[in-house]
Amino acid sequence: MQRWRGLEDIPQDWGRSVVTIGSYDGVHRGHQLIIRHAVDRARQLGVPAVVVTFDPHPSEVVRPGSHPPLLAPHHRRAELMAELGVDAVLILPFTTEFSKLSPADFVVKVLVDRLHARAVVEGPNFRFGHKAAGNVEFLTEQGKEHDFEVEVVELHLTGAAGGGQPFSSTLTRRLVAEGDVAGAAEILGRPHRVEGVVVRGAQRGRELGFPTANVETLPHTAIPADGVYAGWLHTGGEAMPAAISVGTNPQFDGTERTVEAYAIDRVGLDLYGLHVAVDFLAYVRGQARFDTLDALLEQMAEDVKRCRELVAEADAEVR
Repeated sequence: MQRWRGLEDIPQDWGRSVVTIGSYDGVHRGHQLIIRHAVDRARQLGVPAVVVTFDPHPSEVVRPGSHPPLLAPHHRRAELMAELGVDAVLILPFTTEFSKLSPADFVVKVLVDRLHARAVVEGPNFRFGHKAAGNVEFLTEQGKEHDFEVEVVELHLTGAAGGGQPFSSTLTRRLVAEGDVAGAAEILGRPHRVEGVVVRGAQRGRELGFPTANVETLPHTAIPADGVYAGWLHTGGEAMPAAISVGTNPQFDGTERTVEAYAIDRVGLDLYGLHVAVDFLAYVRGQARFDTLDALLEQMAEDVKRCRELVAEADAEVR
């Protein structure tokens, strides 16, 4: 899959294509429906499928300081899109100048002049251009003028965890923030993932017999509510069952919020300096302060046992 940053990266000889545009943070199940439709239409027409997205998130430019927590960094989104069959991802730097493009200018500069759109696939609530003035009705009119089709993929609703609402990144972020990682996974179609480099922490876990990978998360990452979770620690292509702690470590009067993952039943791991990923499967309990160190150790052993069981059950379901 080709990855371009900015219009100038698009090959000069790029032909016609099917395009879909959006932030696509998380590439959740609603996004997947739109992207798959675009890929299917591209295959029918014999042209490539292109996803256009933005960096930073448009809200940060329009309303500085309002950058939402991110469900997935751009490289992860690109991986997920490639799995769906996308041929190219175009990341447009979202600047103040770019935000002032009128919907008509956006159509000409991006869709017509550079991507030579044959068809554009969007959801019914798609908005674009200066002050989000463009919508699918305007896009359809522009398509008639510039020789491209517009296809609208209807919204699908979540199940019980999402309260029957449309699939959305906003809802997913809320569930993650509440610690409902199972509900978030229902919308994402996979566990919520946090990535970063393993750095040295206080090393108390090692002293207590539960050495953890202290993950320095990427900027603006959507981090689950404080608590203990079952999940997986990914490194070097291997997914290891993990007990994950999120919070300030109240037992030792911590003040900095961290994400730490203990690779269950693994001995002698040296992950310092490595980029790792942590997948959240299930919430186990909230953060707590214990009366004695022995009480903490007893609870940690119970946490690891429970996490081991939950991951084994999930792995068995996949098999």
